[in-house]
Amino acid sequence: MNDHPLHFIDEPIEVRYDQPPLLEKKPDCPQGFCWRGEDLRIIEMLAEWQDFRRRGRMSRNMIPAHLQHASRAGSWGVGRFFFRVRVQDGRIFDIYYDRAPEDSLHRKGNWFVFSERDKSDQ
Repeated sequence: MNDHPLHFIDEPIEVRYDQPPLLEKKPDCPQGFCWRGEDLRIIEMLAEWQDFRRRGRMSRNMIPAHLQHASRAGSWGVGRFFFRVRVQDGRIFDIYYDRAPEDSLHRKGNWFVFSERDKSDQ
């Protein structure tokens, strides 16, 4: 498998679920997403992983013992859920949900398309 993306993107997307996930901050793979005005239907999830590392100022606000646990299990507003997906036209994308809130009025996280992969990345 090629470890390098075909195109690095990291742009916001709107995701679509046939049935919303039970836990909003721990989502399952969506069934589709809208990116740059294009409606893309996900036909297959190829991989999934999580990253609970704290970034920026969030990495400095926790004692080391708690930081180690949080990097494995996550903590409120910290963490990303990644999905490598194939869409209906065969393209492969890495998308992710970032649990970080925008501000106190927008406490839900946001979805992003991270990269487009080579079609041989399975």
